[in-house]
Amino acid sequence: MTDAPPPTNPYSAAPQPLSPSDERLWATLIHVGGIFFGFIPALVGYLVLKDRGAFIRSHTLTALNFQLTMLIALVAGYILTLLFIGILVIIAVYIVILIFGIIAAIAANKGENYKYPLSIQFIK
Repeated sequence: MTDAPPPTNPYSAAPQPLSPSDERLWATLIHVGGIFFGFIPALVGYLVLKDRGAFIRSHTLTALNFQLTMLIALVAGYILTLLFIGILVIIAVYIVILIFGIIAAIAANKGENYKYPLSIQFIK
């Protein structure tokens, strides 16, 4: 009679770290995804990839905080459309998302850390 090891549950194992190139790729995709889909890519990336490496955790956290800040700004812009100034706020927010999203994606692709300006730290 042999003593076989107990069966292991693959879902309870600790997540494997990503390679540096994979971390850069996912960070870049999360920043670019934020341009098109708002906070959803950053939220999913943060929840799924935060334990897979320090670099990807930093970028997903930064992207999520920025996208949540911009979501609040967009809501304020839509409310301010009643005063006819909201359309300018909405346009400005989309321009900021586009410009800083591209800058963040380039930094992530180079393997550099990036911190969005105009971002409130909701999640630490």
